[in-house]
Amino acid sequence: MKSTATTPKEYVENLPEDRKKAVTELRKVMLRNLPKGFKEVIGYGMLGYVVPHSTYPNGYHCDPTVPLPFINIASQKNFIALYHMGLYMNPALLKWFTTEYPKHSKAKLDMGKSCIRFKKPEEIPFKLIGELCSKITVEKWISMYEGVLKKKK
Repeated sequence: MKSTATTPKEYVENLPEDRKKAVTELRKVMLRNLPKGFKEVIGYGMLGYVVPHSTYPNGYHCDPTVPLPFINIASQKNFIALYHMGLYMNPALLKWFTTEYPKHSKAKLDMGKSCIRFKKPEEIPFKLIGELCSKITVEKWISMYEGVLKKKK
C-alpha cells in the first residue's frame, strides 16, 4: 500500500486508525534512537530514514538522485513493516536481533531479508527496535554500503 503522502506527518495522518498509534510510536523510537546524521523523509511511499545527499552526495546506486536509504516503515495491507538494510548486510547484527527478539516479544519473528513484519501492532517490541536503530552510525552505514558495492564490482 504505497502512500502518496509528501511529509512524514501526512503519512501518519493518512493511516487507518488501527495503525496510527503503532506507526507513531515506531516513528518516535526512530527519531529518539537513530544516531545523529540520519534524516527522516518520505521515500518509496513510506516513512524513510536516510543518509542525506549533504552527507553522502553519491546517493543510492540504483538511483543517485535518491538519498542513501537505511530504514523504512510502511503500513502494508496485512502488517506494519520495518525495513532495516543493516540487518540484510550485517550477519552479526542479524544474529543479535534474532537472538534478542524472543526476549522482547511473545510473537514469532516474521522476517524477510531486511523486512520485519508485525501483524499485530500491539506486539511490536519498541524497546528492541530502538536498540536496533542505535547500533549503526551514518559513517558505519556508508562504510558497510560501500563495502558491499565494491564486492559486486
